[in-house]
Amino acid sequence: MASTRLVEADSRRPGRPETGGALDLAGRMPRLVLESRRVSGTLAHGLHGRRRAGPGESFWQFRPFVNGEAAARIDWRRSARDDRLYVREREWEAAHNIWLWIDRSASMGFASDLAQTSKVERALVLGLALADTFVDGGERVGLLGLTRSSAARGVVETLAQSLVNDRAGLTQDLPPPASPGRFDETVLISDFLTPLDAVRASVQAVSARGTHGHLVMVVDPVEETFPFTGQAVLHDPEGNTSLDIGEAGAWGEAYRQRIAAHREGLAEIARQRGWTLTIHRTDRPATEAALRVLTLVAAARGLG
Repeated sequence: MASTRLVEADSRRPGRPETGGALDLAGRMPRLVLESRRVSGTLAHGLHGRRRAGPGESFWQFRPFVNGEAAARIDWRRSARDDRLYVREREWEAAHNIWLWIDRSASMGFASDLAQTSKVERALVLGLALADTFVDGGERVGLLGLTRSSAARGVVETLAQSLVNDRAGLTQDLPPPASPGRFDETVLISDFLTPLDAVRASVQAVSARGTHGHLVMVVDPVEETFPFTGQAVLHDPEGNTSLDIGEAGAWGEAYRQRIAAHREGLAEIARQRGWTLTIHRTDRPATEAALRVLTLVAAARGLG
């Protein structure tokens, strides 16, 4: 039978192991990126289409004409295809802000002996590694509601120190109130074991200005399979409550159905906002989730 543990609050702050692990992961990332044409095109050259209207040579998109705009901006050839007027916009090749949020609440301290590490340690390594890799690709990265965006090469150490000093983050299981720019990208890393209505409201707030985003759900394999038998007591690390459930085996199927329903709810929340959802198990390498997120960010910008 699997055993579990809960990481103490002080261990949910990033220290040398997490920072070192992030740098190590980021150091291996270029080799992984070479396996994906889209991702290598994003990171290797340091100059990307930013999906933002502005001065530039590359075509971005057609959008509906807005009353009050100059008629000279109308693309008459495109407009002739239907009964609407369209404007041709071009990309702005400039630094793009990417905002990270890493959940460090009590539930993230969970770990079983089936996992490589606790959820919070994996989330920190993954988030810091993404930051380092994005900056290496010419992006500006910041912590949502906590720091300004930066393209400095020492971004990993800077973000880690900010997290160390942010003790309030140890009790927050959803992102702080923040509304990034319309053309920014957001990556939220959490176990998302929060009521769906609260997650939905948080995602809507973050994307209020049109910000595109990605949910990365970090789960322990035990949380998916519930491989327990015998008498058991469930503990809520955030609510400090306990529930004696009796025979654990009898709860297994109902628990797995509830988890599946919760996950489908998260997927629907992401779909409604045009976001993505990535499930990452802590018995799998962090590189898998990191590469997927990099690929999704590139795909969101239409690069390939």
